[in-house]
Amino acid sequence: MPPFLDRRDLQFQLFEVLDTARLPERPRFAEHSGDFYRDVLATAYAVAERHFANHAREADLHEPRVVGGRVELPPAVAQAMRAYREAGFFSAHHDAELGGLQLPNVVFQAVQAHFQAANVSSASYPFLTIGNANLQRVFASPEQRRYLLPLIEGRWFGTMALSEPQAGSALADITTTAAEQPDGTYHLSGTKLWISGGDHELTENIVHLVLARVRGAPAGVRGISLFLVPKYRLREDGSPGEFNHVVLAGLNHKMGHRGTTNTLLNFGEGGETVGEIVGAPGDGLRQMFHMMNEARIGVGLGAVMSGSAGYQASLAYARERRQGRLPSHKDPLSPPVPLIQHADVRRMLVRQKCFVEGGLALCLYAASLVDDLSTGPAEEREDTALLLGLLTPLAKSWPSRYSQDALSDAIQVLGGAGYTRDHPVEMHYRNNRLNPIHEGTEGIQALDLLGRKLTQAGGRGLAALLARLRADLAASEAFPETAAIRAGVQEAAGHCTWALGEHARRAPERGPDLALANAHAALEMLGHTVVGWQWLRQATAAARALGPERGQGGGRPEEHFHENFYRGKLQAARFFAAHELPKVALQAQLLAGAEASAYDMADEWF
Repeated sequence: MPPFLDRRDLQFQLFEVLDTARLPERPRFAEHSGDFYRDVLATAYAVAERHFANHAREADLHEPRVVGGRVELPPAVAQAMRAYREAGFFSAHHDAELGGLQLPNVVFQAVQAHFQAANVSSASYPFLTIGNANLQRVFASPEQRRYLLPLIEGRWFGTMALSEPQAGSALADITTTAAEQPDGTYHLSGTKLWISGGDHELTENIVHLVLARVRGAPAGVRGISLFLVPKYRLREDGSPGEFNHVVLAGLNHKMGHRGTTNTLLNFGEGGETVGEIVGAPGDGLRQMFHMMNEARIGVGLGAVMSGSAGYQASLAYARERRQGRLPSHKDPLSPPVPLIQHADVRRMLVRQKCFVEGGLALCLYAASLVDDLSTGPAEEREDTALLLGLLTPLAKSWPSRYSQDALSDAIQVLGGAGYTRDHPVEMHYRNNRLNPIHEGTEGIQALDLLGRKLTQAGGRGLAALLARLRADLAASEAFPETAAIRAGVQEAAGHCTWALGEHARRAPERGPDLALANAHAALEMLGHTVVGWQWLRQATAAARALGPERGQGGGRPEEHFHENFYRGKLQAARFFAAHELPKVALQAQLLAGAEASAYDMADEWF
């Protein structure tokens, strides 16, 4: 079995590009060290390899099914959940007083990356549970901690229940209702669709975070509230009691993520579904976005890891499979060469490398900003929040889109074999196809970016991004090996600032509909520029490692130095500069000029 992720690259990103080994200088992480983080990552790899990767194909082939009213899963899924819980990963990022290790977010996301790469279907259960707990930790009342602690301990699992049959991403149109009772609880009634992890027998209880309307609430998003709704009501001692009438109405069968139960749930069927409101009425969407924004970075990271697993599989195949001869080899009796010697195969492999390692750099950078929000310099936190808000739609959408391109190349490298179930790349391709859709489609991310994030606080988020980008451009000047990627990023940044300035200047006369019609161009333009910036950072770190001071600093021991690794980083950066960054100019033209061929297309013309 080929490796499911590149451990060397993950270490490089964390300790040489992001300098994560210095986080223990901050008080919250004072008891940590770079070696401690490496040990945590080694444990994650061992658990992921032994308990998650071992049943990825089985979970894909044997989807959840309902037997006697209960969801049946392969036994290996429960074993994986137990191993994850026993390793302490449900609580690893939480405070020590809650039983956690106080792991930095960036290290915890790197931990999660192992499980997403090994088996994204099974990794979805803890992913959702952790997000649920994180939201409760911020917004739930002290009395509601009886729901939180079992999630942190991994004894109960959690979900987010947003979409409905008539309202997918359009949450303003949800109709699930909540009727307040004399004791302060609410009775919920309605149907929720596409609920991942919505029902199973992996745990003794499931806690749903449900968006609903209190009866009499105003229409639109202002009338949406958030509720804690357990599958089983809690007894006085906090243990699960009677069934809460959250009824499994059916399982959805998806193209990928087949091992994750995906459910249609009816609330209030056959009896009362009791829930507790979180915070104030009407504040539900703001609260849920706390979980969704966190989940969006996680979705981007999951996309990267699916792409990475496909890249590793296709790379191993290209090195082992012998087929054909180079154009310079005229003798038909000469032995076939490994696929990797063919120029077009190398093109597809380096393209995959660019997309997955660039996407990983973006997601880990965004994750590091979450740490900076709570532990970085106080005077920088407002700008950090704006920068993180700006990068979130990019961190979700760019890896989701371009990991799919990488996985398409992975299948192509294997040829006909890649299209079969004998190799894992087709499974990864199917799994990743969900990522451009859930937690907000590409179109929604584009509207969020152009319509909100780029203009918040007078554009300070963009200013913070450009300031950091320019600082890294300046730092790279000390290394001649970075010249190509440096020039490409500098030019791309220029196109972005020009196009966004033109868009802002002309938007009032164009009106909101036309002005936002090319939001996807803005997403593509800025996404490629930001990933180019991340490749510049990687190239600079690689060039520094190849210099006379190699082996010094950055938390990288001398024995981990591999020249070929760093040469590969520099070459991939050159490829991204030559093949991908020139696309920014076209997207800038589309945005600045409000290109309207799609916008003006009449319904009848299709």
